Amino acid sequence: MTLALYRYQLPFTQPLTFHGKVEVAREGLLVRINDGWGEIAPLPGFSQESLQQAEQEALAALAALAAGDTPNPVLPSVQFGLDCARRKWPEQSNPLPAPYPLIQGSPQELLKNWKEWLHSTPSKAKLKVARYPMRDELALIRLLCDRVPSLKLVLDANQGWTREEAWTFCGHLDPNRIEYLEDPCADFADIAFVANRTGMPVALDELLAQDKPWEPIPQLKALVLKPTLLGSLANIKALVNRARELRLKVIISSCFESGLGLNQLSRLAGEWAPEQAPGLDTRRWMAGDLLDSDGKPDVSQLTQLFLRD
Repeated sequence: MTLALYRYQLPFTQPLTFHGKVEVAREGLLVRINDGWGEIAPLPGFSQESLQQAEQEALAALAALAAGDTPNPVLPSVQFGLDCARRKWPEQSNPLPAPYPLIQGSPQELLKNWKEWLHSTPSKAKLKVARYPMRDELALIRLLCDRVPSLKLVLDANQGWTREEAWTFCGHLDPNRIEYLEDPCADFADIAFVANRTGMPVALDELLAQDKPWEPIPQLKALVLKPTLLGSLANIKALVNRARELRLKVIISSCFESGLGLNQLSRLAGEWAPEQAPGLDTRRWMAGDLLDSDGKPDVSQLTQLFLRD
C-alpha cells in the first residue's frame, strides 16, 4: 500500500481577506492512498481546525492505515480528503454548466472595473457583501443590475450582519434581481425573520458547516455545500438528499482549493447537482497549480511529510 502526505503553498494573484484576515497564499495538504489522491485544506477564518491540526490528524490516520487499522478522523477537512483519496470515482457524464463568476474587491474598485468581471455577460454572478459600508455595496449592486438587465446576483454575506443590518440592506433591493442571499446572519432565526419580512430569497452555507439548527421556510432556495468544511462524503450526501426532499437547489462550492480539489469538487457536482452551475470560480485567484500535464499532482512542487510504499 502506497501512503503519502505532502504540504503545498500556492500564492494568490493578490491578497485576499477571509473573515477579516488577509492571506497572500493558500496552504494545504495532499494525501495519497495507493493511486488515489485527496486534498486537506482548512480555510482560515472558516474551518474549525487549523492546518497544523489537520496535518497532525492526517499523519495519525496514515500511520493507522500503515499498521492495518481503520482511521477515524474527526476534523472535516481530513475526513473529506481521506474520503476522496479512497473513493472509486465514477465516470464523468455530461458537462456541468459553467461556474458563475465570483466578484471580490472594494466597491470603489469594482464600480470602475465591473466590465472586466462581466465581459461575457453571464446570467448569474456572485458578489461578496457585508464587508464594506452598506451604501457603497448597494451602489455597486444597483449599477450591476442597471447595466446588465439580464443579470441575477448571488450575494454572500458570510454571516456578517445583525438582524437589523440585514433587514435594512434587503429593504433597498429588488428580490427579483437576487438569486439568493447566503447567510446574511449567524443564526437561522434572524435569517428567517429577515427573509419573511423582505421576501428576499436566501441560502444556507456556513451555518450548515457549523451544524446549527435550520428548517425549511418559503424563502429558502438553496443549500451551498462546501465539502472542505462539511467533512465526510456521507455527511455531504445526506445534505444533498435532504435538499432534494425539500426541492432546494444544491450548489457545490469551493474553499479556494488547488486544482486537484477543484477537479474533484467538479466531479461531485456532476454527480449530485448536474443541473446547477457550481460555485468553483476560485481558480482565477491562484498564481499557479500543483498538477502536471497529465492532471496528476506534481510532487516536485510539494513538501513531503510522510511516505510509505
